Amino acid sequence: FRTGKAADVFQYYTTLTSSEKQELLSQLHAIPISQLCSFVEEAKKSQCNNKNVVKPYVGQVCTTYLERDAEEICMGTAEGYRAISSNQVAAVVLAGGQGSRLGFDGPKGIYDIGLTSGKSLFQLMSERILKLCNLSHTYADKFAKSKNVGSNGDLSALSSDLPTIPFYIMTSPMNDAETREYFKQSNYFGLDSKDVSFFVQGVLPCLSDENGNYGKIILETPSRVSMAPDGNGGIYAAMEKHGVVDDMKRRNIKYIHVFSIDNALVKPADPVFIGYCANKNADCGNKVLWKIDPNEKVGVMAEKDGKTCIVEYSDLDANLCNAVDKNGRLIFGAANICNHFFTLDFLTNTILPSIGTLYHIARKKISYWDKKRGKTITPTEKSNGFKLESFIFDVFPLSQRMALLDICRDEEFAPVKNAPELGKTDTPEIARNMISDLAKKWARDAGVQLVNDNKDCGSICEISPLVSYAGEGLKGHPGGHTLHCPFTLKGLYEK
Repeated sequence: FRTGKAADVFQYYTTLTSSEKQELLSQLHAIPISQLCSFVEEAKKSQCNNKNVVKPYVGQVCTTYLERDAEEICMGTAEGYRAISSNQVAAVVLAGGQGSRLGFDGPKGIYDIGLTSGKSLFQLMSERILKLCNLSHTYADKFAKSKNVGSNGDLSALSSDLPTIPFYIMTSPMNDAETREYFKQSNYFGLDSKDVSFFVQGVLPCLSDENGNYGKIILETPSRVSMAPDGNGGIYAAMEKHGVVDDMKRRNIKYIHVFSIDNALVKPADPVFIGYCANKNADCGNKVLWKIDPNEKVGVMAEKDGKTCIVEYSDLDANLCNAVDKNGRLIFGAANICNHFFTLDFLTNTILPSIGTLYHIARKKISYWDKKRGKTITPTEKSNGFKLESFIFDVFPLSQRMALLDICRDEEFAPVKNAPELGKTDTPEIARNMISDLAKKWARDAGVQLVNDNKDCGSICEISPLVSYAGEGLKGHPGGHTLHCPFTLKGLYEK
């Protein structure tokens, strides 16, 4: 800490009790002090680079909903199932957030959005993974033989055993213990416990922004450093620190699907996405939704200095926001929804060696210990320091072969961010209605006649993920050729 010009953290050390000394030393042990100065310097550089000219993204884009891309989607699906059947795919969920904005005291993943089944976000995702494991071997064999597609056309790698999709859950220091216990009490929702792993998001010390003390570590109390999460981009360092990367290598994982906990319609380890990116030989991929409204407040795919990146809506002027192509489609329209693909090689060989260059400076009001007054002070008027944070998409400029998959909003994106309230977006009510509408669409597509299908009645229809991952397998289901709304189709052993 002396070498890093941070010896001030010990200024009260001789006055502390034994337990307080242990608390402080435990915190300091977790701080990468030898790298902290370089993190700050790189973050200052990134502020300057943020002024570079923004240009439209011109790379590969495929859609899941247009006929022109149907063949490419079919080929991607086949390759995705082949990869899953060969145990080459892992799923990672960003689940460090609490449900406080939803009025829920607990990890957001435990939140029940109000489905008839009462399933939480964690349960929906876990059951989709379980169903996909059951589907993948059969589908890979069927697709590969009938279409003669796949990156290598070799079926010898297909195992006769049920494939596994390891599920890695990034928690936070606040919700890690509760999340682990929830999965344990729920018997991991049918997944094998050895295929479900938890790792904690990192934290970094808050730093002073005052003249003469720039970059100094802030003490919240004499025995505690003021710490803050390092952003969802901290996932990469956390995966390395907690052995996730080593576990993936041990399992011979090739492809990683990363997504956020707050999307009730997410398709974990989506074979379409995995296979499309694999067939494109992409090192990095992004699922996007094309914006309809230029004023939608979401980051979009773009390019700076010839490199792919995400540009926040606030950084685009009105002309760029409203610019359209010859078909009337927004040029800056590929909205980021935190749904990403990476190869393990890209993570290991490119991302991890570059972690120190990915941080940004975020100025904040940070609680600090006031020596004169002998108490902790929380500023109310202006920021007094900053934290270092990174975003998961900050690695996009490192990619040499980026691929975009443009998806259908109604089938894959139901964000759960805000408490139920009239006029608000991204609420649990909207999400469960989207799940219900999708269940009815799947039933109709399977030739089922729906009775009493009244959207205004407020009733919710539901098809368990254990019955269908993406609408498949519903023809001939015990529900029959006619279903009375509201309906719930359950898996074989569900209560």
